[in-house]
Amino acid sequence: MELIYHGHSCVQIKSGDQSLIIDPFLSGNPLSVTKLEDIQVQYILLTHAHMDHILDALPIAKANDAKIVATFELANLMRWKGADVIEVNLGGSVDLGFAKAKLVQAFHSSAIEIEEEQRLLYAGMPGGYIIRCEDKTIYHAGDTALFSDMKMFGELHEIDLAFLPIGDTYTMGPREAAIAAEWLRAKHVVPIHYNTFPPIKQEAADYIQLLQDRGIQGTAMKPGDRINL
Repeated sequence: MELIYHGHSCVQIKSGDQSLIIDPFLSGNPLSVTKLEDIQVQYILLTHAHMDHILDALPIAKANDAKIVATFELANLMRWKGADVIEVNLGGSVDLGFAKAKLVQAFHSSAIEIEEEQRLLYAGMPGGYIIRCEDKTIYHAGDTALFSDMKMFGELHEIDLAFLPIGDTYTMGPREAAIAAEWLRAKHVVPIHYNTFPPIKQEAADYIQLLQDRGIQGTAMKPGDRINL
């Protein structure tokens, strides 16, 4: 299984000729090195509705005839825009054939900003995904604060790799994300959701050191980097 980090919170998982992408934000990301036309996937998983997580979901879905997986509310918003969707809600799982994805809670917010009308469109609860693929378990936390249920995730699932936000301001920062890694009992951690914009500037090396101090392996990936699991 190959995992590709496309920057910000966007992660792609490839297993043979099957692939999924989480929170595609490429065209609006100044650090991205991947073009939309280079993405080939069957599924698009959305953690919540903020623009830096859904911006490229519809173009990728339409170009690939791919299905969008999201909460009931966000899935319907995507359906009304012409996408083929799979609805899921917190605690529920969807079988994607080559992988199984469970939507779990996150502590954040979720709305689509309609700037010209100066209003926010409610888009359901935010979440993260616990994905089982090729006998490995991957946790993508989405955007979240530190919360104690992460201990439960670590008890229920043997997490091989966790993608955790460290940007602070809008999510937990490095210190809290290191505690999250410990609670999750994650074997390996990759930081996400940092350095894309000035308010979430962080030194990834400092976070990796926090992980190492706790005996946890960490890797700071640059946009376009790949790892095998």
